[in-house]
Amino acid sequence: MAAVWSRIGRGAQLSLSLSLSRTFYDGASAASTLRSAAALSRARGQHASSLHSLAGRSAGHLLQPPSRGIVTTPARLHPASSAAVVAELSDAEARESEAVAAPPRQMPSLGPTRPGEKPRVVVLGTGWAACRLLKDVDTRAYDVVCVSPRNHMVFTPLLASTCVGTLEFRSVVEPVSRIQSALATRPGSYFFLASCTGVDTKAHEVYCEAASSDGQLPCHPYRFKVAYDKLVIASGAEPLTFNIKGVQEHAIFLREVSHAQEIRRKLLANLMLAENPGLSAEEKERLLHCVVVGGGPTGVEFSGELSDFITRDVRQRYAHVKDYVKITLIEANEILSSFDIGLRQYATNHLSKYGVNLVRGIVKEVKATEITLSDGTRVPYGLLVWSTGVGPSEFVRSLHLPKSPGGRVGVDEWLRVPTAPDVFALGDCAGFLEGTGKPVLPALAQVAEREGRYLARLLGRIAAQNGGKAHCAGKADLGEPFVYKHIGSMASVGRYKALVDLRENKDAKGVSMAGFLSWLMWRSAYLTRVVSWRNRFYVAVNWGTTLVFGRDNTRIG
Repeated sequence: MAAVWSRIGRGAQLSLSLSLSRTFYDGASAASTLRSAAALSRARGQHASSLHSLAGRSAGHLLQPPSRGIVTTPARLHPASSAAVVAELSDAEARESEAVAAPPRQMPSLGPTRPGEKPRVVVLGTGWAACRLLKDVDTRAYDVVCVSPRNHMVFTPLLASTCVGTLEFRSVVEPVSRIQSALATRPGSYFFLASCTGVDTKAHEVYCEAASSDGQLPCHPYRFKVAYDKLVIASGAEPLTFNIKGVQEHAIFLREVSHAQEIRRKLLANLMLAENPGLSAEEKERLLHCVVVGGGPTGVEFSGELSDFITRDVRQRYAHVKDYVKITLIEANEILSSFDIGLRQYATNHLSKYGVNLVRGIVKEVKATEITLSDGTRVPYGLLVWSTGVGPSEFVRSLHLPKSPGGRVGVDEWLRVPTAPDVFALGDCAGFLEGTGKPVLPALAQVAEREGRYLARLLGRIAAQNGGKAHCAGKADLGEPFVYKHIGSMASVGRYKALVDLRENKDAKGVSMAGFLSWLMWRSAYLTRVVSWRNRFYVAVNWGTTLVFGRDNTRIG
């Protein structure tokens, strides 16, 4: 036992030294660590003088108030700080050591706002809805905290163009710090690179987990909590797979820049691999067969971009294998079902004319090199892109909040979440409750952007009336409820052709057109909708470069 106490004493001193070396601990944590280690040493009668000496040297710079309202992580929460002690002690010794002192745990946090401070709006996400809200919110009235696993917004309508080199990836992303500079400059506003894992609506707190840090943070996963006065859930949606076996493992989605990069790498790799000697014609055909599942705007636009790339660039730069390249678009019903019937027929004829094989069917199973349709047809492929719409994410499904038809977070006419004071939801993750009498809005960028603009005005109205602190929105005059009016839809089909449908809905009458003029309208509309002038310049230059010199076919990574 004497040897055990001696090793525990050494372990306590080592643990204390490691703990005190981390300058981000708060004063309470340091004091607790000192008390625990001193108790261990007194029990054995050793090391007390060295502990008090070390405490005297370190307490001066450790016992300082946390800055900007952030409560830092106590040493006891970081397994790395005691790893050396655990490695040194046996299991029996470790259990005896833990029985001596087991202080209560405390999660690092950004605490509640204090009287006299601005109320805090916490925004979950960096999609269309969240970024429009961040851009328009009045930072004179609110501090803003954004929590998201990505630090940028993706201009999704042009994402398909990056897959084949028409546009560069940087041209379709906008850092959130440019959209709302307060996140980088204001003392009470932050951007946290993290995912939200839970919401406590009673305590007005969200629980977060930092994005992968490659071991740079004290522990993994690194968890913390953020208090809010107003919470906006705009975390987006995830691709629908319909629980089809193999989709998650083998298909590539087209929602993020990382997806576009993966598609580009695989497409170019397959083109180069197909030129290797010894491959049979059958294997070359499989390797160069690009299959797109989903006939919505994303699937159609990607098929059109891919057709252009093959027609103009592949035939010039991969002449040895150009005749093996094939594109198949699989859709269960009719492509572009929300568009005018005449436009749907135009798109069908145009895609078929330029090499896109349209197949009507339902995917039953996906394997590494082939997919199986419901009628038993097997379709071998080298690249599979999945674009069948979006649905509620796992995070949204886990929230104990009212749900709309389809499983989104349920909201009322003012985008508030009933039964959860000071909580709002918008974008692809939100939908009107049945009691409102309003239909669930489509998962479109224009819907999300308008919701973000509306909520920014609503929050400003609340702040002007009663300050915007927690539990005050119920007393405010919220004004007019949110009303969405569809302004139309556009889709490019390749070869300088596009569709423009300006009807309010699929059953209404209105202007519908297709062709080169529609393509000019499509490009002009999206060029003006790009968030910043910098990215508008990038997009215009990329389009001009592609027109003159062709697409870049460099494979990096």
